[in-house]
Amino acid sequence: MTNTPTTIVYTASATTTGGRQGHAVSSDGILDLTLTAPKEMGGPGTGTNPEQLFAAGYSACFNGALMMVAKQAKLDASAAQVTVDIGFGPEGDSFAITADIAVAIPGLELAQVQELADAAHQVCPYSKATRGNVPATVKAVAA
Repeated sequence: MTNTPTTIVYTASATTTGGRQGHAVSSDGILDLTLTAPKEMGGPGTGTNPEQLFAAGYSACFNGALMMVAKQAKLDASAAQVTVDIGFGPEGDSFAITADIAVAIPGLELAQVQELADAAHQVCPYSKATRGNVPATVKAVAA
């Protein structure tokens, strides 16, 4: 199933050169960083890498979705912490990723946090974009 916005309200644009050992710059120049492969993949590990960027973006997006579903449930998730671990490894003749999402919300029971996290996973744009292609787990953890 394709999830297409009815209206595009913002477009992010970035350009990279040199792949994993290169440079990335957003069109507005705010993001401007050196990319290096992690030590685990034979690189120097001295800069950021695509998996870190994806993890940060997914975490922020998921946290926003979490706050939205919590607000609908009349619960406070403003202090929520969402950690996304992006795994990278060989798959067939190329590579693939996994996503493990851990959600902590101070003041709420784990069962409640899990319910909110599962609901956020249904509406988060990153979750929708990767569903059915990237193995993902969503787990409530103690705050």
